[in-house]
Amino acid sequence: MGGLRQGHLHPSYHHAASTLGVEAAIGEEGWLNPVVAFAKPFRMPDFFLIAGLFLARAIDRDWRHYLDKKVVHYVYFYILWLILNFAFKAPSMATELGWGGVGELFLLSFIEPFGVLWFIYVLPIFFVVSKLTRRFPWWSVWLVAAALQIAPINTGWMVIDEFASRFVYFYTGYIFAPQIFRLAQQAIDRRWLAGLLLVGWALSNGALVFTGLALLPGISLALGLAGAAAVVAAASLLSTSDLMAPVRYCGANSIVLYLAFFIPMAATHEVLISLGIVTDIGLMSVIVWVVASVVPLILFWTVRNTWFRFLFERPRWAYFPDRPTRLAPAE
Repeated sequence: MGGLRQGHLHPSYHHAASTLGVEAAIGEEGWLNPVVAFAKPFRMPDFFLIAGLFLARAIDRDWRHYLDKKVVHYVYFYILWLILNFAFKAPSMATELGWGGVGELFLLSFIEPFGVLWFIYVLPIFFVVSKLTRRFPWWSVWLVAAALQIAPINTGWMVIDEFASRFVYFYTGYIFAPQIFRLAQQAIDRRWLAGLLLVGWALSNGALVFTGLALLPGISLALGLAGAAAVVAAASLLSTSDLMAPVRYCGANSIVLYLAFFIPMAATHEVLISLGIVTDIGLMSVIVWVVASVVPLILFWTVRNTWFRFLFERPRWAYFPDRPTRLAPAE
């Protein structure tokens, strides 16, 4: 599979969240902002495309099994980490909203996804829609999904807007999985050609981003697909090096990072800002990103053989069909 396997999701989402979070708190941009801007066209398209790559293995299973793996699984982690995030943020939110407002916001989070957990909320929707439409000609579903991405849909409701904007990438990963895996292998087999194409892509992506053209309808879709393909090729090239073992481990446990990065990220940038020891915004963003990446893995290793493993492993009572004989790790 050219170095790609289920769960290999790149860390750019929480890197961007760390950078933008620090900049928002301080009110200034740092030297990492152009990096985040460069990655914006493909950061989430890549996430959803890879999430759809392995759907073909499960989509024809019976509904009970499918809903358990593709819906209940994510609902469990969304609710759990929603509670944990609210427990962390509630005191500060209460100073602005009051405790009644905090309670209202918590209840609203079951309809309107809360902050960084929005992708956990929309993934089950993508899985269900894909299964419901699996008897339709794939090209008709893809064209509708592409039209939704291109259309200027901005209702103000995150679920609707993100579905319209992101589903095409998820569905592309599902439909074109064989071609994507072939691309990954060809990148390894033809390294020099892959390297040259990646340089050309990077120059084109950067030019369109920094001229403002990347936001135009149609171009944003093309850049999302091209960027996702570039990430697949680059990840495949890097996967052949033993030096990338830590990155591969992070990719294999990416759900741990995506679930647990927010609290250490928020705590770290608050501490750094209050202490005033680090004044460079870019350096502060890097520190926050590193802490937000390392702490979830430390937490995962600490709790994985304890009662607290429910943070990253779905317990038996949280299964929809018959209970399995062992806990299922976060996927």
